[in-house]
Amino acid sequence: MTVPSDIAIAQNATLQPIENIVKKLGLVMENIEPYGHYKAKINPNAVFARPAKNKDSKLILVTAINPTPAGEGKTTVTIGLADALNRIHKQQNNGKLTTVALREPSLGPVFGIKGGAAGGGYAQVLPMEDINLHFTGDFHAIGAANNLLAALLDNHIYQGNELNIDPKQVVWRRAVDMNDRQLRNIVSGLGKRTDGVIREDGFDITVASEVMAIFCLATDLSDLKQRLGNILVAYNKDKQPIYAKDLKAQGAMTALLKEAIKPNLVQTIEGTPAIVHGGPFANIAHGCNSVIATRTAQHLADYTLTEAGFGADLGAQKFCDIKCRLSGLTPDAAVIVATIRALKYNGGIKKDELTTENLVALEQGLPNLFKHIENMREVYGLPVVVSINHFVSDTDAEVELVRRACKEKGVEVAITKVWEQGGAGGEELAHTLLSLLEERKNQPNTFKLAYDSDNSIAYKIRTIAQRIYGADNIEISSLAQAKIRQLEALGLDKMPICIAKTQYSLSDDAKLLGRPTGFDIHVRDISISSGAGFIIVICGPIMKMPGLPKIPSAERIDVDIEGNITGLF
Repeated sequence: MTVPSDIAIAQNATLQPIENIVKKLGLVMENIEPYGHYKAKINPNAVFARPAKNKDSKLILVTAINPTPAGEGKTTVTIGLADALNRIHKQQNNGKLTTVALREPSLGPVFGIKGGAAGGGYAQVLPMEDINLHFTGDFHAIGAANNLLAALLDNHIYQGNELNIDPKQVVWRRAVDMNDRQLRNIVSGLGKRTDGVIREDGFDITVASEVMAIFCLATDLSDLKQRLGNILVAYNKDKQPIYAKDLKAQGAMTALLKEAIKPNLVQTIEGTPAIVHGGPFANIAHGCNSVIATRTAQHLADYTLTEAGFGADLGAQKFCDIKCRLSGLTPDAAVIVATIRALKYNGGIKKDELTTENLVALEQGLPNLFKHIENMREVYGLPVVVSINHFVSDTDAEVELVRRACKEKGVEVAITKVWEQGGAGGEELAHTLLSLLEERKNQPNTFKLAYDSDNSIAYKIRTIAQRIYGADNIEISSLAQAKIRQLEALGLDKMPICIAKTQYSLSDDAKLLGRPTGFDIHVRDISISSGAGFIIVICGPIMKMPGLPKIPSAERIDVDIEGNITGLF
């Protein structure tokens, strides 16, 4: 039997006109701006002028264990679970609605190693090709705003440098939404005198840029503009900070983003409203969709599912300690996605042997799952459900081993088969989640943060390293120590921490799988996202500009004479 590809499934699906999705949310067409027949921008001002659908709307975070390089289908499970909940609402005729709030895919991984990021199989958001390839242009606007600031900065230096900016102390980098290692470190301004001032420069991928972080943390247009003005771009020759507002850049940058900041409305294959907006990576940025999108979804629905990138050590930690801290959002529960293959991978099995039953390796990989459960329950105070994202190679014995092990930890496990069955394959998980929420209906929300942001930078890094990763201690390079002292002197140290590290391990070494012990976290560099409101801590060899693999996904993507795209997955 030939299994259809994700793109074939998406192209054969019947999409509902965007008007139908708008009605499901209780909105009218005057509240949205259509982008063709199946996409729209939501006017958040119009949404929040209306009463909330449910004042007790539930926010569910979907996270995961440390993945294999192929990923474990967290987005797919999020979408399938939303469809499953809406199936149950329809069966019970209770009038309730579930929405999903997701990140937009970056062109970097689409053309790199992972392919598309709109879900998979029969649990996708549509139109899949549009969402994966340019969508409504949000990322282009973010890149343009980023690079406008860079152009204004270099132009100011060239035109007389009234602010006395030190070209050796420019910290603002350019951005492009593509994996391009060639642009990590460059020299700009070469050529004639009129071609600019020569200085070292570089590019970050757009999803790792501060403008992306600001875009996803801003609460409205006014907040966006203020945050953009607070971006630290350079230091002058007296070692004083220069901000974007000193260059009078924030107004024009906001003008570029005034349409992009409106959340995007699309649908799942089964017609569940999906709000897809913003897209910072979790291994090098804070890994969550926009605050505006999440709040919009919560305002319009009874249940909102949102995901945070990679494992709970990255995306979920940043969702809690950055997004929730800075926005006031309060999650009600967490779903941890695991796969049998990723558990075996964390148990030390090679990638080409993951489809063979191996109970010993599976048991050796379970401590990785247990650590993520502990993080969500004990550190952040969230009730947890484990979802086993089922693959055809999973055996009954392997599934039963995971169920039994989690039950001993007091955690419910549900099998999810949404890739092949859509919402129907997520009903076990949906019922398990609803039961968990029902059990806690009359109990206070116990969500809490991992640390107090008023503590020192080193204390906050050490707290994350020890409480979330299980590290013994931290090692801070002399470069990073000097930058910490600089931030302390400027009074910019009382912010949450965003750690950039590998997604493949709880440590900063991608080869330390499972639940490693006896390791330190190595802090290589420090930077400030003063507009976004957090401090970036770069650990190990992680970089803010990924490179393409030896055989990039782009080589498989094509389009025929009629405009039909193939090769996306």
